Amino acid sequence: MSDTQAYQPPRIWTWDAESGGNWASINRPVAGPTHEARLPEGKHTLQLYSLGTPNGQKVTIMLEELLALGVEAAEYDAHLIRIGEGEQFSSGFVELNPNSKIPVLFDRDSGSRVFESGAILLYLAEKFGHFLPEGLAARTEALNWLFWLQGSAPYLGGGFGHFYAYAPEKFEYPINRFTMEAKRQMDVLDRQLAKRPYLGGDAYSIADIATWPWYGNLVLGQLYGAGEFLQVEGYQHLRRWAETILARPAVQRGRMVNRTWGEPAEQLHERHDASDFELRTQDKLQRSNSD
Repeated sequence: MSDTQAYQPPRIWTWDAESGGNWASINRPVAGPTHEARLPEGKHTLQLYSLGTPNGQKVTIMLEELLALGVEAAEYDAHLIRIGEGEQFSSGFVELNPNSKIPVLFDRDSGSRVFESGAILLYLAEKFGHFLPEGLAARTEALNWLFWLQGSAPYLGGGFGHFYAYAPEKFEYPINRFTMEAKRQMDVLDRQLAKRPYLGGDAYSIADIATWPWYGNLVLGQLYGAGEFLQVEGYQHLRRWAETILARPAVQRGRMVNRTWGEPAEQLHERHDASDFELRTQDKLQRSNSD
């Protein structure tokens, strides 16, 4: 069934601030800060400003994986940025990321600001020497998939996710268009993972860490509530990969950080020390015993 009314673009587009659906209050056609506010600072060298969306999960999973390997210098403070309240438009945040998107990392050691989640993963992999193969061919293959993810995820999030889950009205054409693309992308991954355990080959890498929060969560039915709609059960190799990565303790920790929705036991609004997870676990056990 076609849309009941065909949209005719005006000769000159003008901004209608009321037309953005769930995100109308923060979507705008201009950049720059909206208010003055300094970012909080913690005790560690690495300062992360983020929210536990798929893009945010990439970085916290990476940092927890590094810590699991004993890389003490990867200790970090994860400060919550409430994007629904426009905190990414503060002067302090815009100074670190002129694009006003989470996540953004500041490394006091090098004085570097690092924005864009894929760039942060690559920065951390090179800084600490983990999760990126050293050989040229293997490194290139891992980076192929890292950049594939960075180019593909907007079709899933801003395309399928927006029109299926968040748009103020549901229309057939955009939902069909982006559903087709989401399923094509899952098929791309499924075919690759039929031939290898991880995206880059035999070794777990930043390609997997980048991709899992989007397509791993999707195929496990944990993104947009769209598992049945997308028939995710049919992507058996992608599901095997997703389940294998979910079983990693560092992934389970990383996906909790800066999360503000879902089960309370799966939320850790801010992370400033490894003991924060232990306190969360104790809270979970206490609630379980009281039920």
